[in-house]
Amino acid sequence: MKKSSLIVAVFLTTVCGAMCFAQDLSNNPAYKNGTDWLVNPVANPDAEATSEEEMKPYEESLQTNTGDTLVFKMIPIKGGEFTMGSDSGEKDETPAFKTTVAPFWMEEHEVTWQEYSLFALLYLANAHKSGAVKPENDRSEIADALAAPTAPYSIGVISYDKSNKEGFPASGMTRYAAQMYCKWLTATTGRYYRLPTEIEWEYACRCGTDTDFSFGADDSEIDDYAWYLGNSPDGYSKVMTKKPNQWGLYDMHGNVCEWVMDQYDKKAYKDFANGKIKTPFITPKKPLSVFGMFDEVSRGGSCAHEAKDCRSSKRIVSDKSWKEHDPQFPQSIWWMTEAPYVGFRVIRPLTPPTAEEAKLFEPDPAVWAKYKELNPR
Repeated sequence: MKKSSLIVAVFLTTVCGAMCFAQDLSNNPAYKNGTDWLVNPVANPDAEATSEEEMKPYEESLQTNTGDTLVFKMIPIKGGEFTMGSDSGEKDETPAFKTTVAPFWMEEHEVTWQEYSLFALLYLANAHKSGAVKPENDRSEIADALAAPTAPYSIGVISYDKSNKEGFPASGMTRYAAQMYCKWLTATTGRYYRLPTEIEWEYACRCGTDTDFSFGADDSEIDDYAWYLGNSPDGYSKVMTKKPNQWGLYDMHGNVCEWVMDQYDKKAYKDFANGKIKTPFITPKKPLSVFGMFDEVSRGGSCAHEAKDCRSSKRIVSDKSWKEHDPQFPQSIWWMTEAPYVGFRVIRPLTPPTAEEAKLFEPDPAVWAKYKELNPR
């Protein structure tokens, strides 16, 4: 078959598939604002606070597909002022500028596969559907119905073959998928979770320092704090197996780089410094595309990065090579087939956003709806 004929055949197959599988998706919880689910949260006295002084560490519990309880810890991060960026760093880290951060809680470590797979691989929803596990509350009906990723063709490729091992960071997801997980977690708990902004992430990573690393001015102690290219021949390692930073956060340097909310803009710091940016992060300049999600920022470096790329101020930007061999057409909105070194962790702001503010942080449901039409798998 000629190349031109093949292209036409693929196009017609895609269009026909879209026509056959087209459906009304507007009732899916993906179209709801996460702030709608903050009424009557799952009881957790330690998670309650109305002021920074009342904030304390707390554990969030998730029901699992085996009927057990999975727990992760949230660390309170006090608000304050700090200097973002580095005048001695790379060009897109300059100029350094002063900014303020409101208080929030941040997950103690990266989201693990045990946490993420409950949502992303539909483990919990399927367990509820089959009757293997009884839902703990009415929230599960909403959370189980929320738009979720299609199963990856090869989870081993995007997880260093560690997705079925306990305590390893979830990896290989797109930022869009990470955002949808945050929405699922909000629906599940009644507490507002989201990805950090680039400013919030660096503030938490630095924890009051102004050096290249939270542990010092150079990388001489990096083996004590981070899994990076120099000590990670087999990919990432279990979370919390290195020292935490001064605020009790593990793996802020290395292991997996972590998605933040920001779209990449090499001149962003200049605009922040000049007061030109009125939002808390660099929002996408155009709607997310179902054909690829690139030029998005992740932070912290990873097991696949050199020590210098694990600095507090280093910005790591997604590009087409992260999805180069994606077998789906169009390319998946859920998985980065060549980026097993990217993951994320969640934060929870002390003051929940308004519905209008939340729109900045939540995944655009139109992207999922369009993708579902084009790729009915």
